[in-house]
Amino acid sequence: MLINLSNHPLSQWSERQREAAHAQFGKVRDIPFPAIDPYATEQEIQNLAKEYFTQIEKMHQHERVKAVHLMGEFSFSFALVDLLKKSGFRVVVSTSERNVTVLENGEKQVKFNFVKFRNY
Repeated sequence: MLINLSNHPLSQWSERQREAAHAQFGKVRDIPFPAIDPYATEQEIQNLAKEYFTQIEKMHQHERVKAVHLMGEFSFSFALVDLLKKSGFRVVVSTSERNVTVLENGEKQVKFNFVKFRNY
């Protein structure tokens, strides 16, 4: 199983990303990424990371977690990646190609195309 801890639930992934996830990890379960208070202290971020780590550990007790897809606010992600990796979990990010089109009115249209999952 892949745990998707990001602001982008599986239902919003491209077909290519969903197929890659299922082929590599099997089932995908979403955990919504928390709203991180920009005024939070380092200790508050660490405590929040510990809460999510505990939630992931509990999920792992019921069904083997092959990897955690973690993308989001950097300080929280760093704290959680550290906890997960120290406990032997595989943690991945999704990589993408960024395609920018400049429209006639000068606005930029950006599209991200999934490429692969990469280990932290």
